Parts: sequence; C-alpha cells; structure tokens
Amino acid sequence: MDISLLYYGAQWLAGFITFVTIWGWMPLDNWWVRVVEFPRIQIMVLGVVAWAAMILFYSEWQIGQWLLFLALSLTLAYQLRMVLPYTQLWKKEVQNATDGPKLAEHQIKIMVSNVLTPNEQKQDLVDLVNDKNPDILIALETDKKWERALEQIEPDYPYTVKVPLDNLYGMHLYSKLELIDPEIKYLIIDDIPSIHSQLRLQSGRVIWLYCLHPMPPSPTEADKSTTRDAELLMVGKHIKEHEQTAILAGDLNDVAWSKTTRRFQRISGLLDPRIGRHFINTFHVKYPFLRWALDHIFHSACFTLVDISRMPSIGSDHFPVMTTLQYEPQEASKQEQNAPTTDAEDIQETNHKIEEGKEEGEKVSQQHAEEDNEAQQDQTAKPV
Repeated sequence: MDISLLYYGAQWLAGFITFVTIWGWMPLDNWWVRVVEFPRIQIMVLGVVAWAAMILFYSEWQIGQWLLFLALSLTLAYQLRMVLPYTQLWKKEVQNATDGPKLAEHQIKIMVSNVLTPNEQKQDLVDLVNDKNPDILIALETDKKWERALEQIEPDYPYTVKVPLDNLYGMHLYSKLELIDPEIKYLIIDDIPSIHSQLRLQSGRVIWLYCLHPMPPSPTEADKSTTRDAELLMVGKHIKEHEQTAILAGDLNDVAWSKTTRRFQRISGLLDPRIGRHFINTFHVKYPFLRWALDHIFHSACFTLVDISRMPSIGSDHFPVMTTLQYEPQEASKQEQNAPTTDAEDIQETNHKIEEGKEEGEKVSQQHAEEDNEAQQDQTAKPV
C-alpha cells in the first residue's frame, strides 16, 4: 500500500477526531450535537490510532501538520480526562463495603434491565432473576406481554408497581422489600413515566428509590436532549432539597461523563459506584465497538459498594446490570465519600434547564397526543 495514502489518511482521521470533539462543545441541546458525548471511548481509540500513525509516517511537516498534531494531542487529553475516571487509574468515588456476617441485612441488590419491548426471549430475564435473586428488579420498555411473562416471579416479589405501555417507555418495579407509598409520576412528558417510592431495607431503615427512563435525543425520538436533561435534574434537585437518602436507577439514555449527568451528581449529591473501577457498557449488545453505558445507578454517600457487574444478554439491545450496595453511614463518613460540590452556576443552569424542559415537554406531549389521535382515526377508518 502506498505510504502517502496512509499518511494522508492519518491526517484526515486526526482532523475528523478534532472536529468531532470541538463540535460537542457547542452549547446546544440538539441531538446532532449531544450525540457526540456518547462514543468518547471510540473517539479516543480512533484518536490514538491517528496520533500514532502521524508519528509513524512522519515526514517534513509544515506548520499545518504541526498545528493539526497539537490539536489532536489536546483532543486526546480532553477525551482521556472524560473516560479515565471510569478506570482503576482513578480514585474510587464509592468505597468497597465492609466485610462481616452481620452486615447482610444492610445490603440491597438491584437489577436494572431494559428488556426491549418486542424481545421474545422473556424467559431469559425470568431465569436470570431466579438465578441472581435481586431484591429489586427494575424492568424498562415493558408492555402487557412482558407483564404477563414476569408474573412468574411475583410470588417472590410481593411489592410491585406496574406501568405497561406500548410506546417503549413502560416500566415495572418488583421488590422483595417493602415499598412505601409508591407513586407513578409523569414529570416532563405525559406518556413517559417514572416511579418514586420509599423503600424499607431489611434493617428497617427507610430510603427513597427513583426509577427513570427519559426520552433520548435522537433523530427518531426527541430532537433535543432538553426533556431528558430536565427530568434528571428535576429529580436530583428534589433529592438535595429534601435531604433524602436515595438511590436513583434506570436507563437514563445518557452517559456518565456527559455535562448533564455530571451536573446531576453535583446537584443531587449522589455518587457513581463505577468511578475508580470500570466501565459498565450496557448498550448496544450486538455492536461491541459501538457500546457505552446507558443504564445507571447513583446513590447517597451512606452506601458502600459490594459489587456492580453487567449480566448476560437476555435478547434485548441492552445488557442487564446488577448492583449490590451496603448501608453503612459511619464507614462512609470515615472514608469521606463525597460527591462533587455544586455552585451558583449549577443551580442557575439547573433551574433554567428544568423550565426549558417543561416547555419542551408540553410540546412533545401535544405531539404524541396528536399522533395517537391520528392512529386511532386510521384504525377506526379501516374496513372490518
């Protein structure tokens, strides 16, 4: 192969990686901007290839090549800063749980699974739940068919909240632990639910549990990330203002290193157990190189981590993920588990984003209602 082609190919790739990174810095919520926040690992890998190739095929560079190499190097440094916290090279944000036979009653095991509504491998999730025996199952994208399939586990899960929907935003919560006054709320968009409940641990301690699945920014769903961002920030603000001990889990349709998720952590005070450990990339099952973390769990500083791991595929486009936490506030205090602190700019931007999200949510809700009406009219007009 002609070396000059490789050399110019490396320069083209370097320019592309630099452009994509700068593109993502634009202060816009449009999906075609925010989408570049997702594949940071992939961007970094391709950037390293371009960086190495430019050195390998080095010739007499002109000022343009030097500037491109410098821009690529700064781009790689930025992308590395975004993903490095989710490796063992970073300090753990959540400490390992204390060992001890008497601490089991202070643990809670939560499984999150986006099942993919048309997925026919329903028994795979049932078998996985029976095998792993979580205290809590949060199943997302569930409809009536999934609800019937999951009836098998109900003898072991006496506390349930069921929201079967055909719009890919159904949600089912199954719990062995007592749910206290659970509520189904539609925070931003009229047909996208979230579940809010108090939860009594085996030890008797009562905490809050929030289950979310906001709409993602994409060309086929939401034009902007505004409603997604607003829903997450709204719940985070509520947790902080009411000084709640809380766990928030679900498919957030966002990545942990996005500006919204990082602001959510500062606003809510919740911690991310993946920081200082490893990636838990759950989507997409079929494309290993194009895979990132969409399914998350965040929690108050009074919890330490027993384990967090990705589960085997159940036929969905998401892998399930299971997290075991341990409630031990004294140990957490000693180990100084502190979430990033918020500032006036975060508060101002959060309030602005929530108001903006409510306005956008009204538009989306109206659009969905009109689409439903049209679908019903089309169905009525069909000859029997």
